[in-house]
Amino acid sequence: MSHEIVIGCVGKPSAGKSSFLNAATDANAKVGNYPFTTIEPNYGITLYPTPCPCAKYGKTELCAPRYGRCKDGTRFIPVKMLDVAGLVPGASEGKGLGNQFLDDLRQAHVLLHVVDVSGTTNEKGEETVGYDPVNDVEWLRQEIHSWIFNNMWRKWSNIVRRHTATKAVAAHTLQAQLSGYGTRLPQVMQALDTMGVKEPAGMETWDKARVEELVWVFIDVRFPTILVLNKVDMPASDQNIARICKRYPDAKMVPTSALAECFLRKMKAQEYIDYTEGSEYFYTKEDEDVDPQVAERLKPPDDRIV
Repeated sequence: MSHEIVIGCVGKPSAGKSSFLNAATDANAKVGNYPFTTIEPNYGITLYPTPCPCAKYGKTELCAPRYGRCKDGTRFIPVKMLDVAGLVPGASEGKGLGNQFLDDLRQAHVLLHVVDVSGTTNEKGEETVGYDPVNDVEWLRQEIHSWIFNNMWRKWSNIVRRHTATKAVAAHTLQAQLSGYGTRLPQVMQALDTMGVKEPAGMETWDKARVEELVWVFIDVRFPTILVLNKVDMPASDQNIARICKRYPDAKMVPTSALAECFLRKMKAQEYIDYTEGSEYFYTKEDEDVDPQVAERLKPPDDRIV
């Protein structure tokens, strides 16, 4: 894999992955309220804000980075993001666009699991009412696990035989088997350390349950995941979010409304509002807090928009 960081947007069809990509990046991915709107992966560039050294040394006015941009002492670093085809239960067996999804997944370093918390799409991305999105979190991890585990377990006896014959170190043997997922040796070593595996690892004694454990730990190391709880502005979202938080108290989550962010970006482009992407606030021409110079170029609010 290259040194470029790639964030992968994953989830079931119609969860809002393409809308999220459009909201978070410069992409213009096709969106639709039907399953498998995305066939080929879409790419975009998002910007990660971080304090720029120019502020520390009082050089803000002179700062002109070659990579990304700097605004008022905040550095915006470009990061690549991709939106892959929706995943459905059974993807590891080839259902839906499963094979393509899982193959595209190898490009990502971090996953953003976009979950439709509105309850208006079922596990296949079809329109419905009252669907419980809690289970969407686990079955996606299960599909990734099945994909990796089935590939490894099918040839486990050969892996162990070769490992024993060459008197190899477990980390090297497993890294060779997991390299197809973009895996580096330190990641395999971290997974083994989490499992408490020491040399000699005794891989010839590992049963199916032990290999399954390895894959679960490996997924956490290789594909760290953040839950993106999308469509939070829908009526049933609050209750569904509460259930997800209760079921997965240790998971990293962020509530979002991708369509709302896309709308704000559009209004900014048309000069109806002053807005910084990702900010909690936006300003219209009539707001008291808006910069006078900014207010001069803003258009008055349109009643049709409000």
